[in-house]
Amino acid sequence: MPSLLTIAFAVGGLVLGLVADRLSTRWPEHDPDRIGEPAAGRPVGWRTAVTAVLGAVALGLLPQRFASDSVALALFTAWFASLIVGLATDLDQRLLPDILTLPVIPIALVYTLTGHNPLVGGGTVGALIAATVIPLALYLPSLPFGSGAFGLGDVKLLAGIGLMTGLIRAFTGLLFGLVVAGVVLVTLLAARRVGRRSYVPFGPFLILGAFYAVLFRP
Repeated sequence: MPSLLTIAFAVGGLVLGLVADRLSTRWPEHDPDRIGEPAAGRPVGWRTAVTAVLGAVALGLLPQRFASDSVALALFTAWFASLIVGLATDLDQRLLPDILTLPVIPIALVYTLTGHNPLVGGGTVGALIAATVIPLALYLPSLPFGSGAFGLGDVKLLAGIGLMTGLIRAFTGLLFGLVVAGVVLVTLLAARRVGRRSYVPFGPFLILGAFYAVLFRP
């Protein structure tokens, strides 16, 4: 039976997801015409449901994951909250704001260097490799395809993921995100909801991979 803390976190994640979805229609300030949305903002829809459900599941599982480490619970809760908001903005605006990704990097670096991050432990070198090599390995090959192929927001997001989860978890989380992205894209193409030249934001799949790396990877 779920504990009261688990239920409270799940409800908080659900509310955060709903608020983040509504916030993403107006923040960061943007030109609605540029992304094909009406000036009055996007109505509640599938993005709302995805963000709310993922928020509830991700935050709801955190108390069990870090039951004996209150510092880790606090830091990963704050990080997950920023990821949920980033999920909403990327789904709506195809944008991961710096205010959500950049502060994670120095905080995660200090947390990892102190040796107190339970997901990294003594694997500081691996975490540093994950925070640099994985983002560059995806970003550099994308340069010939244009600036939108793999965004700098995704690079900053992956740097934070590497420092917070370590090498093995960051890599398996990336693979999980890639698999889910492949399934979703094939499904959308088959249903003719997108075309071969349609832009689909990759950030939400990276965020889903981060949730997997933290919550389900042993």
